[in-house]
Amino acid sequence: MAIKDQALVRTDDLPLRHGGSIHSGKVRSVYWLNEEDSKRLCGKYGLFGEDLALMVISDRISAYECLWKSEGGLEGIPGKGAALNAIARYWFTRFEEEGLAGNHIVAMPHPLVWIVRKARPVMVEAIARQYITGSMWRSYEKGSREICGIPLPEGLRKNQKLESLLITPSTKGIIKAPGIPEMDDVDITREQILSNLDVFRFRNADDVLTYENLLARGFRLISDELDMIGKVFVDTKFEFGYIGEGDEARLIYIDEIGTPDSSRYWDRDLYEKGDIREESKEFFREMLLNSVPDRDVLVNKDRMEERKTLAESFRLKDSQMMEVSELYQSLAEKITGSPLAASDSPRQDILDALSPLGVVK
Repeated sequence: MAIKDQALVRTDDLPLRHGGSIHSGKVRSVYWLNEEDSKRLCGKYGLFGEDLALMVISDRISAYECLWKSEGGLEGIPGKGAALNAIARYWFTRFEEEGLAGNHIVAMPHPLVWIVRKARPVMVEAIARQYITGSMWRSYEKGSREICGIPLPEGLRKNQKLESLLITPSTKGIIKAPGIPEMDDVDITREQILSNLDVFRFRNADDVLTYENLLARGFRLISDELDMIGKVFVDTKFEFGYIGEGDEARLIYIDEIGTPDSSRYWDRDLYEKGDIREESKEFFREMLLNSVPDRDVLVNKDRMEERKTLAESFRLKDSQMMEVSELYQSLAEKITGSPLAASDSPRQDILDALSPLGVVK
């Protein structure tokens, strides 16, 4: 197999029955089922009245808001999609086992495909931080002594463990409310959320406390389990949404949780010796920073047009992409305790897996 064929890149052109348009993000494509197929699959999986979708994950790699490729034609990281799905599914299951909250996954008919239920997302990126690093450290180093309205003490050191877990939310999409810039991914305070419950799509103030508890408890569960395999859980992002109506509505986990794309992991033994080895998507970001001719293009938001041009022309080495592939697959196998399924023809395998469900054209 040619190296360029080892990653599943295109996920928005599968011959799947669906209603409406296909929604594609940076790494996933979502096919909302028509009413007939949704009702039929609800019956199969013991649900009633749910709107269901097929969520197909790719191997695309996004960093600094751009997609990246290799010299040999790789347009993604082989095995990355299956690794992310396996890790997220594992944590979703553990959360349910420990009595946290449910999630949007109904079934996983293929390692690259979830059947998901429709949820009404809250417009908050739920972020938790246990260590001062990344953007938080850069802001602190420049003199800021608060994050999301939370005061920070003097004398903190880069990569230091914080005394307590910090919940530092940001906006999900464009929010129109007093004092909040109309930009995606803007830091916000707890008070701003409570003052604009409708805008952030929370049902009431109690649900703000619920999301914070689910975030903190989920963080600690993942942190404890990662510690057992020699990893430090540094920070993460969860997303939440509602299912059900009225008084029956409840918050569930949506999107993905605890993956190396949405979280930061470090090697624990090296950290205890004073060294940092990134073992998540940050590993790829560092690799990219050390490979491009001008690092400032990637970190300077005022040079976004140059960054897009760079991403269209710059190529990483195949060996670099495969190094990231090995990291993701190794993490998935260590976390889940199971080997990751491999495929030489993922597109056809997906269609073969979905055909018995009656959703292939």
